Amino acid sequence: MSNENDAYRKTEIPANFPAEDLVLKSAMQFFKDELLSYLGITEEPVTMGPTEFVHLEAKQLYEDFNFIKPDRSWIHLEFESDGIREEDLRRFRSYEAVTSFIRRADITTYVICSSTVKEIRFELNTGYNTYRIIPVRLKDRDSDELFAGLFKKQKQGVKPNRADLVPLLLATLMSGNTDQKERIILANRLITESGTLSESDMVRMQAVLYTLANKFLSKDDLNQVKEALFMTPLGQMLVNDGIEKGMEMGMEKGIKKGIEKGAS
Repeated sequence: MSNENDAYRKTEIPANFPAEDLVLKSAMQFFKDELLSYLGITEEPVTMGPTEFVHLEAKQLYEDFNFIKPDRSWIHLEFESDGIREEDLRRFRSYEAVTSFIRRADITTYVICSSTVKEIRFELNTGYNTYRIIPVRLKDRDSDELFAGLFKKQKQGVKPNRADLVPLLLATLMSGNTDQKERIILANRLITESGTLSESDMVRMQAVLYTLANKFLSKDDLNQVKEALFMTPLGQMLVNDGIEKGMEMGMEKGIKKGIEKGAS
């Protein structure tokens, strides 16, 4: 457990991270086994590996995620929302080389691309050698099919398990005809009505959906999503947080007013 917590601490997310990358990183931290299996990367249980290494020139290399398989080989996972270019491949190659040397491990790099990614390079000629990564295109996944399958299960009275529901976190990054607002509302509905998730898992998944809503939706559409989330555990947390902050602001204003009045 401590190893996973250590790895979690080393994958802190910068404030200026693109929302798509933020969502994928957040989802992978909590639902790694289900997501890796859904994306066809591995069905084996994995443990999280360190993601920070010091280069020989004292430069720090930060990787998105590393997973260690039972055979001790590594899966290196990267997320891209704006294309895979030559400079990206050179960066991934340097990660692999340093990590492989330090850890004496064979490494395979997978790059998960959102449906908006148009430019995808997966190999780089470097003299005699050719370096390759394995791209995983979310554009090849259909959100409409995902929703249809889950609602069919629901209609048949079959309760979805966690592995069925976790792919909903990627629905807005997939292809499909359903608009983004409906994807988020439908995903929230399926998560809320599942009856199989713990409250902590439900809150984490709804937080991911809320992040996506802020990224993709207009103000009016976002308000509709907020209404849908209002009665959920996440919604109550946001309301309570807002009330608490409002009280703090009110107290601060009152204190400030009292000080000003006393000084006059």
